[in-house]
Amino acid sequence: MKSVDTAFSAPAPVNISPLSLAGIVLIELQVHTDQRGFFVERYNEARFEQYGLPHFCQDNHSRSMPGTLRGLHYQVRPTQGKLLGVIRGAIWDVVVDIRPRSATYGRHLVTELDDRNGRLLWIPGGFAHGFFVVGSEPADVIYNVDAPYEPTTEGGIVWSDPDLAIPWPVSQPTVSDKDRNLPRFGEYRQNPAHW
Repeated sequence: MKSVDTAFSAPAPVNISPLSLAGIVLIELQVHTDQRGFFVERYNEARFEQYGLPHFCQDNHSRSMPGTLRGLHYQVRPTQGKLLGVIRGAIWDVVVDIRPRSATYGRHLVTELDDRNGRLLWIPGGFAHGFFVVGSEPADVIYNVDAPYEPTTEGGIVWSDPDLAIPWPVSQPTVSDKDRNLPRFGEYRQNPAHW
């Protein structure tokens, strides 16, 4: 009879903490390590439903080279929430509250995510999101999303907007032409999305 490795068979405890922007949730997973490496249960539908997280319809995987900055992006109609984690490397993750009726409208939140800390971030619709790859290796980011990508309703805000005053750990990152030319938050304020 084949022996069972019991070191990883118990349900993995999860610590879920609401953060300073209403709706953003930090999920800290239990990472089991030994001399062979580690094991982590990244998603458990029944457990995550207990915490009010939605069903997901799509998984996305992006790889970004060191020094790359992506964002700040959002999607309207359908809004797209994302459960985000890093499986290689490290990122400086930023969310900005762009819901006009929110008490934290225009405020941002920074979270460090990497391939060792067992952290996931739940970002519902109504937030612009971006990240910067820190360190000397590429970052692989996994997104579980609750609505499909819809290019006709995506939007963005330029990462370097001085009105947002995001403390990026870089002044001249590698940025796509599309992200470099995104509008400022002041333009978004004039015609905000209806969340």
